[in-house]
Amino acid sequence: MKILHIWNTAGVASTLAKFMDRIYGSRSTVIYRRVFDKFGHTIYGELMDCGAKEFVLRAVLRSLKYDIIHIHSLDKLVPIIRILNPRKPIVLHYHGSEIRGKWMIRKKFWNIPNVVVLVSTKDLLNGAPEHVIYLPNPVDTDIFRPNPAIVRKTRSALAFRYYIDEVKVRKYAEKYGLELTILEREYPYLEMPKLLSSYEFFIDRTEIPSLSKTALEALACGTKVIRWDGEIIDHLPEEHKPENVVRKLYDIYRIMIEK
Repeated sequence: MKILHIWNTAGVASTLAKFMDRIYGSRSTVIYRRVFDKFGHTIYGELMDCGAKEFVLRAVLRSLKYDIIHIHSLDKLVPIIRILNPRKPIVLHYHGSEIRGKWMIRKKFWNIPNVVVLVSTKDLLNGAPEHVIYLPNPVDTDIFRPNPAIVRKTRSALAFRYYIDEVKVRKYAEKYGLELTILEREYPYLEMPKLLSSYEFFIDRTEIPSLSKTALEALACGTKVIRWDGEIIDHLPEEHKPENVVRKLYDIYRIMIEK
């Protein structure tokens, strides 16, 4: 099975491709524009030094050579690729603000025959058509895992200035008696495990009712997470372990190919 992932939102495509190839022996390619990979998420895949139009052209031409086309976020590509590949299976994978509250506005891009539509968090199902499938965000557990060598500061909490209400964040820190650090979201991907592992708690985004990918990565490192409603999560949910996510995705791919 040859799979082309177009775009790499938050590194999800890289994680899916890596674990799919490892577990199922597929041959996956991830393509992304280097200018958008400022944090280095593409640890499995290919970065392109080109403009938007050239990237689209390259992606469309490459799509002719693969069994499955998995498009992340860039829904405008779907009708273009469908014209050139009338019967080829296409997966359109939404990850957040590009579709949140915009299902009817973007209907012309997802409402296309033989296109399976996925969302990465349950809150994105609000307003979605019934056929949309929730595929949990995978965590790269090769990178994000407990590291006993890192000294974790007790009763400490980290938060990023990203979709947070700082008043709520400080309230949660006070509730649990935590020393709070709030940082800008500007750390390279491969430096995140050490940073997340240095704190006992990570306070997740407060304005979206789902665990962020960073929160899931914190959990994989053994860091407890205070979620949007102030509740504490202390382990990575099974549905987010990469082997479980790619098992579900592999079944989706297989059904599409066998149709």
